[in-house]
Amino acid sequence: MARGGINKAIVQKARQALLARGEHPSIDAVRIELGNTGSKTTIHRYLKELDAQQPTLAADKPGMSEALANLVSQLAQQLVEEGDARIEAAQNVFDHEKAALQGELQAIQQALATLQQQHQIQAEALAGESAQLATTRSTLQTEQTRNATLNQAVGELNLRLNDKDEQIQSLEDKHQHARDALEHYRTATREQREQDQRRHEAQVQQLQVEVRQLQQSLIVKQDELTRLNRDNERLLVEARQVQRERQALQDQQAQQAQEIKTLMASLAQSLGAREELLRQNQVLGQQVEQGAGEQRQQQQVIEQLQAQVEQRDAELEALKAKEQASDRAEAEQTGLPTHP
Repeated sequence: MARGGINKAIVQKARQALLARGEHPSIDAVRIELGNTGSKTTIHRYLKELDAQQPTLAADKPGMSEALANLVSQLAQQLVEEGDARIEAAQNVFDHEKAALQGELQAIQQALATLQQQHQIQAEALAGESAQLATTRSTLQTEQTRNATLNQAVGELNLRLNDKDEQIQSLEDKHQHARDALEHYRTATREQREQDQRRHEAQVQQLQVEVRQLQQSLIVKQDELTRLNRDNERLLVEARQVQRERQALQDQQAQQAQEIKTLMASLAQSLGAREELLRQNQVLGQQVEQGAGEQRQQQQVIEQLQAQVEQRDAELEALKAKEQASDRAEAEQTGLPTHP
Protein backbone atom coordinates (compact mmCIF):
# COMPACT_ATOMS: atom_id res chain seq x y z
CA MET A 1 0.00 0.00 0.00
CA ALA A 2 1.07 3.60 -0.55
CA ARG A 3 2.22 5.59 2.45
CA GLY A 4 0.08 8.44 3.74
CA GLY A 5 -3.17 7.20 2.12
CA ILE A 6 -1.95 7.29 -1.53
CA ASN A 7 -3.88 4.98 -3.87
CA LYS A 8 -4.29 4.41 -7.59
CA ALA A 9 -7.38 6.62 -7.93
CA ILE A 10 -5.60 9.62 -6.35
CA VAL A 11 -2.58 9.13 -8.62
CA GLN A 12 -4.85 8.85 -11.68
CA LYS A 13 -6.63 12.07 -10.72
CA ALA A 14 -3.30 13.93 -10.37
CA ARG A 15 -2.12 12.49 -13.73
CA GLN A 16 -5.24 13.67 -15.50
CA ALA A 17 -4.87 17.12 -13.97
CA LEU A 18 -1.32 17.40 -15.30
CA LEU A 19 -2.37 16.20 -18.77
CA ALA A 20 -5.20 18.72 -18.74
CA ARG A 21 -2.67 21.52 -18.15
CA GLY A 22 -0.48 20.16 -20.94
CA GLU A 23 2.28 18.99 -18.59
CA HIS A 24 4.08 15.65 -18.69
CA PRO A 25 2.93 13.35 -15.82
CA SER A 26 6.37 12.45 -14.46
CA ILE A 27 6.90 10.92 -11.01
CA ASP A 28 8.11 14.19 -9.46
CA ALA A 29 5.32 16.20 -11.09
CA VAL A 30 2.66 13.78 -9.80
CA ARG A 31 4.22 13.84 -6.30
CA ILE A 32 4.19 17.64 -6.27
CA GLU A 33 0.58 17.59 -7.44
CA LEU A 34 -0.22 15.31 -4.47
CA GLY A 35 1.36 17.79 -2.01
CA ASN A 36 4.75 16.02 -1.77
CA THR A 37 3.17 12.93 -0.23
CA GLY A 38 3.63 9.25 -1.10
CA SER A 39 6.76 7.37 -2.08
CA LYS A 40 8.18 7.64 -5.58
CA THR A 41 8.20 3.85 -5.98
CA THR A 42 4.47 3.61 -5.31
CA ILE A 43 3.68 6.53 -7.63
CA HIS A 44 5.82 4.95 -10.35
CA ARG A 45 3.97 1.61 -9.99
CA TYR A 46 0.56 3.27 -10.28
CA LEU A 47 1.67 5.28 -13.31
CA LYS A 48 2.83 2.10 -15.06
CA GLU A 49 -0.55 0.47 -14.40
CA LEU A 50 -2.34 3.55 -15.75
CA ASP A 51 -0.10 3.64 -18.83
CA ALA A 52 -0.88 -0.04 -19.44
CA GLN A 53 -4.60 0.75 -19.47
CA GLN A 54 -4.17 3.44 -22.16
CA PRO A 55 -3.91 2.62 -25.91
CA THR A 56 -0.42 1.57 -26.86
CA LEU A 57 1.95 3.76 -28.76
CA ALA A 58 1.58 1.49 -31.80
CA ALA A 59 -2.17 2.05 -31.88
CA ASP A 60 -1.77 5.85 -31.73
CA LYS A 61 0.82 5.84 -34.55
CA PRO A 62 -0.10 3.22 -37.14
CA GLY A 63 3.13 3.83 -39.07
CA MET A 64 5.35 2.48 -36.18
CA SER A 65 6.00 -1.23 -35.95
CA GLU A 66 5.04 -3.18 -32.86
CA ALA A 67 8.64 -4.21 -32.14
CA LEU A 68 9.79 -0.59 -32.24
CA ALA A 69 6.91 0.45 -30.00
CA ASN A 70 7.82 -2.23 -27.48
CA LEU A 71 11.44 -1.18 -27.60
CA VAL A 72 10.53 2.45 -27.00
CA SER A 73 8.25 1.43 -24.12
CA GLN A 74 10.97 -0.73 -22.55
CA LEU A 75 13.55 2.01 -22.90
CA ALA A 76 11.19 4.54 -21.34
CA GLN A 77 10.41 2.20 -18.45
CA GLN A 78 14.13 1.40 -17.92
CA LEU A 79 14.99 5.10 -18.01
CA VAL A 80 12.36 5.85 -15.37
CA GLU A 81 13.50 2.98 -13.14
CA GLU A 82 17.18 3.93 -13.40
CA GLY A 83 16.33 7.56 -12.68
CA ASP A 84 14.34 6.57 -9.62
CA ALA A 85 17.13 4.27 -8.42
CA ARG A 86 19.72 7.01 -8.79
CA ILE A 87 17.51 9.52 -7.00
CA GLU A 88 16.93 7.10 -4.13
CA ALA A 89 20.68 6.28 -3.87
CA ALA A 90 21.55 9.97 -3.90
CA GLN A 91 18.93 10.60 -1.22
CA ASN A 92 20.42 7.83 0.97
CA VAL A 93 23.94 9.22 0.54
CA PHE A 94 22.70 12.70 1.35
CA ASP A 95 20.89 11.49 4.49
CA HIS A 96 24.00 9.56 5.64
CA GLU A 97 26.34 12.52 5.12
CA LYS A 98 23.85 14.85 6.79
CA ALA A 99 23.63 12.61 9.90
CA ALA A 100 27.44 12.33 10.08
CA LEU A 101 27.89 16.10 9.82
CA GLN A 102 25.23 16.73 12.44
CA GLY A 103 26.94 14.28 14.85
CA GLU A 104 30.31 15.93 14.26
CA LEU A 105 28.81 19.40 14.74
CA GLN A 106 27.20 18.30 18.03
CA ALA A 107 30.55 16.97 19.32
CA ILE A 108 32.25 20.27 18.42
CA GLN A 109 29.50 22.25 20.17
CA GLN A 110 29.98 20.16 23.32
CA ALA A 111 33.74 20.78 23.21
CA LEU A 112 33.10 24.51 22.82
CA ALA A 113 30.73 24.50 25.80
CA THR A 114 33.41 22.76 27.88
CA LEU A 115 36.00 25.38 26.89
CA GLN A 116 33.63 28.22 27.73
CA GLN A 117 32.96 26.68 31.16
CA GLN A 118 36.70 26.35 31.83
CA HIS A 119 37.19 29.97 30.78
CA GLN A 120 34.47 31.05 33.22
CA ILE A 121 36.17 29.13 36.05
CA GLN A 122 39.52 30.78 35.26
CA ALA A 123 37.89 34.23 35.21
CA GLU A 124 36.38 33.59 38.67
CA ALA A 125 39.76 32.39 39.99
CA LEU A 126 41.46 35.54 38.67
CA ALA A 127 38.79 37.70 40.32
CA GLY A 128 39.45 35.94 43.67
CA GLU A 129 43.19 36.50 43.33
CA SER A 130 42.59 40.19 42.55
CA ALA A 131 40.43 40.55 45.66
CA GLN A 132 43.08 38.87 47.83
CA LEU A 133 45.77 41.14 46.37
CA ALA A 134 43.63 44.21 47.14
CA THR A 135 43.28 43.00 50.75
CA THR A 136 47.05 42.57 51.00
CA ARG A 137 47.58 46.07 49.65
CA SER A 138 45.16 47.50 52.18
CA THR A 139 46.94 45.69 55.03
CA LEU A 140 50.32 46.91 53.81
CA GLN A 141 49.05 50.48 53.61
CA THR A 142 47.78 50.21 57.20
CA GLU A 143 51.17 48.96 58.38
CA GLN A 144 52.91 51.78 56.53
CA THR A 145 50.66 54.28 58.30
CA ARG A 146 51.53 52.69 61.65
CA ASN A 147 55.22 52.81 60.77
CA ALA A 148 54.93 56.51 59.96
CA THR A 149 53.19 57.10 63.31
CA LEU A 150 55.91 55.19 65.18
CA ASN A 151 58.62 57.09 63.32
CA GLN A 152 57.02 60.35 64.34
CA ALA A 153 56.80 59.16 67.97
CA VAL A 154 60.47 58.11 67.90
CA GLY A 155 61.41 61.53 66.52
CA GLU A 156 59.54 63.26 69.31
CA LEU A 157 61.20 60.98 71.84
CA ASN A 158 64.62 61.82 70.41
CA LEU A 159 63.82 65.52 70.79
CA ARG A 160 62.87 64.95 74.41
CA LEU A 161 66.10 63.00 74.95
CA ASN A 162 68.08 65.86 73.48
CA ASP A 163 66.32 68.28 75.80
CA LYS A 164 67.12 66.03 78.76
CA ASP A 165 70.74 65.80 77.67
CA GLU A 166 70.95 69.57 77.57
CA GLN A 167 69.37 69.78 81.00
CA ILE A 168 71.81 67.21 82.37
CA GLN A 169 74.71 69.06 80.81
CA SER A 170 73.40 72.29 82.27
CA LEU A 171 73.07 70.68 85.69
CA GLU A 172 76.56 69.30 85.43
CA ASP A 173 77.83 72.76 84.61
CA LYS A 174 75.94 74.12 87.61
CA HIS A 175 77.40 71.36 89.73
CA GLN A 176 80.88 72.28 88.61
CA HIS A 177 80.23 75.92 89.42
CA ALA A 178 78.91 74.85 92.81
CA ARG A 179 82.10 72.91 93.45
CA ASP A 180 84.14 75.91 92.43
CA ALA A 181 82.09 78.09 94.74
CA LEU A 182 82.46 75.51 97.50
CA GLU A 183 86.24 75.60 97.11
CA HIS A 184 86.18 79.39 97.02
CA TYR A 185 84.02 79.66 100.10
CA ARG A 186 85.64 76.78 101.96
CA THR A 187 85.90 78.96 104.96
CA ALA A 188 82.09 79.43 104.97
CA THR A 189 79.99 77.72 107.53
CA ARG A 190 79.67 73.92 107.34
CA GLU A 191 75.90 74.17 107.60
CA GLN A 192 75.63 76.22 104.41
CA ARG A 193 77.85 73.72 102.63
CA GLU A 194 75.69 70.78 103.78
CA GLN A 195 72.53 72.58 102.61
CA ASP A 196 74.02 73.15 99.16
CA GLN A 197 75.12 69.54 98.99
CA ARG A 198 71.65 68.21 99.93
CA ARG A 199 70.03 70.43 97.33
CA HIS A 200 72.42 69.19 94.69
CA GLU A 201 71.80 65.53 95.60
CA ALA A 202 68.03 66.05 95.41
CA GLN A 203 68.38 67.49 91.90
CA VAL A 204 70.58 64.57 90.83
CA GLN A 205 68.09 62.05 92.21
CA GLN A 206 65.27 63.79 90.37
CA LEU A 207 67.24 63.65 87.12
CA GLN A 208 67.99 59.95 87.68
CA VAL A 209 64.26 59.29 88.14
CA GLU A 210 63.51 61.09 84.87
CA VAL A 211 66.25 59.13 83.08
CA ARG A 212 64.80 55.82 84.32
CA GLN A 213 61.37 56.87 83.08
CA LEU A 214 62.81 57.67 79.66
CA GLN A 215 64.56 54.31 79.59
CA GLN A 216 61.30 52.56 80.37
CA SER A 217 59.63 54.48 77.53
CA LEU A 218 62.41 53.35 75.19
CA ILE A 219 61.85 49.73 76.25
CA VAL A 220 58.13 50.08 75.41
CA LYS A 221 58.99 51.56 72.01
CA GLN A 222 61.43 48.74 71.36
CA ASP A 223 58.69 46.20 72.14
CA GLU A 224 56.41 47.97 69.65
CA LEU A 225 59.17 47.88 67.02
CA THR A 226 59.65 44.14 67.67
CA ARG A 227 55.94 43.49 67.21
CA LEU A 228 55.98 45.56 64.03
CA ASN A 229 58.85 43.44 62.71
CA ARG A 230 56.82 40.29 63.38
CA ASP A 231 53.86 41.80 61.52
CA ASN A 232 56.10 42.63 58.57
CA GLU A 233 57.42 39.06 58.51
CA ARG A 234 53.87 37.74 58.51
CA LEU A 235 52.98 40.01 55.57
CA LEU A 236 56.02 38.78 53.70
CA VAL A 237 54.96 35.14 54.26
CA GLU A 238 51.44 35.95 53.02
CA ALA A 239 52.83 37.66 49.92
CA ARG A 240 54.97 34.59 49.16
CA GLN A 241 51.95 32.34 49.60
CA VAL A 242 49.99 34.48 47.12
CA GLN A 243 52.91 34.21 44.70
CA ARG A 244 52.94 30.39 44.95
CA GLU A 245 49.19 30.20 44.36
CA ARG A 246 49.49 32.50 41.34
CA GLN A 247 52.28 30.31 39.93
CA ALA A 248 50.06 27.23 40.25
CA LEU A 249 47.24 29.11 38.48
CA GLN A 250 49.61 30.10 35.66
CA ASP A 251 50.68 26.44 35.23
CA GLN A 252 47.06 25.39 35.01
CA GLN A 253 46.33 28.08 32.44
CA ALA A 254 49.35 27.00 30.38
CA GLN A 255 48.00 23.44 30.33
CA GLN A 256 44.57 24.66 29.28
CA ALA A 257 46.14 26.83 26.56
CA GLN A 258 47.88 23.70 25.18
CA GLU A 259 44.53 21.87 25.15
CA ILE A 260 42.93 24.79 23.31
CA LYS A 261 45.68 24.73 20.66
CA THR A 262 45.10 20.97 20.16
CA LEU A 263 41.35 21.50 19.67
CA MET A 264 42.01 24.38 17.28
CA ALA A 265 44.28 22.13 15.17
CA SER A 266 41.52 19.50 15.02
CA LEU A 267 38.89 22.07 14.05
CA ALA A 268 41.12 23.34 11.21
CA GLN A 269 40.53 20.00 9.40
CA SER A 270 36.72 20.29 9.45
CA LEU A 271 34.39 21.64 6.69
CA GLY A 272 33.71 25.29 6.00
CA ALA A 273 30.68 25.27 8.28
CA ARG A 274 33.02 25.02 11.35
CA GLU A 275 35.21 28.04 10.55
CA GLU A 276 33.16 30.20 12.92
CA LEU A 277 33.85 27.80 15.81
CA LEU A 278 37.60 27.95 15.07
CA ARG A 279 37.51 31.75 15.20
CA GLN A 280 35.77 31.65 18.60
CA ASN A 281 38.42 29.27 19.96
CA GLN A 282 41.15 31.64 18.74
CA VAL A 283 39.42 34.54 20.54
CA LEU A 284 39.27 32.38 23.69
CA GLY A 285 43.00 31.70 23.40
CA GLN A 286 43.71 35.41 23.12
CA GLN A 287 41.64 36.07 26.24
CA VAL A 288 43.59 33.41 28.13
CA GLU A 289 46.89 34.99 27.02
CA GLN A 290 45.56 38.38 28.09
CA GLY A 291 44.70 36.90 31.53
CA ALA A 292 48.28 35.58 31.74
CA GLY A 293 49.59 39.09 30.97
CA GLU A 294 47.46 40.53 33.75
CA GLN A 295 48.86 37.92 36.13
CA ARG A 296 52.40 38.90 35.16
CA GLN A 297 51.54 42.52 36.00
CA GLN A 298 50.16 41.39 39.37
CA GLN A 299 53.39 39.43 39.94
CA GLN A 300 55.39 42.63 39.35
CA VAL A 301 53.17 44.47 41.87
CA ILE A 302 53.80 41.74 44.47
CA GLU A 303 57.55 41.96 43.90
CA GLN A 304 57.38 45.73 44.41
CA LEU A 305 55.45 45.19 47.65
CA GLN A 306 58.06 42.71 48.85
CA ALA A 307 60.82 45.21 48.05
CA GLN A 308 58.98 47.86 50.05
CA VAL A 309 58.59 45.48 53.00
CA GLU A 310 62.30 44.63 52.91
CA GLN A 311 63.19 48.32 52.73
CA ARG A 312 60.91 48.99 55.71
CA ASP A 313 62.64 46.19 57.66
CA ALA A 314 66.03 47.75 56.92
CA GLU A 315 64.80 51.15 58.09
CA LEU A 316 63.43 49.64 61.29
CA GLU A 317 66.73 47.86 61.97
CA ALA A 318 68.63 51.11 61.43
CA LEU A 319 66.26 52.95 63.76
CA LYS A 320 66.66 50.25 66.40
CA ALA A 321 70.48 50.44 66.15
CA LYS A 322 70.30 54.21 66.44
CA GLU A 323 68.17 53.99 69.59
CA GLN A 324 70.52 51.45 71.15
CA ALA A 325 73.49 53.73 70.42
CA SER A 326 71.57 56.60 71.99
CA ASP A 327 70.87 54.49 75.09
CA ARG A 328 74.53 53.56 75.42
CA ALA A 329 75.62 57.21 75.06
CA GLU A 330 73.08 58.32 77.65
CA ALA A 331 74.15 55.56 80.02
CA GLU A 332 77.76 56.60 79.67
CA GLN A 333 76.85 60.18 80.53
CA THR A 334 74.70 59.30 83.55
CA GLY A 335 76.79 56.37 84.74
CA LEU A 336 73.76 54.01 84.66
CA PRO A 337 73.93 50.41 83.32
CA THR A 338 72.80 49.97 79.68
CA HIS A 339 69.87 47.82 78.64
CA PRO A 340 70.22 45.26 75.85
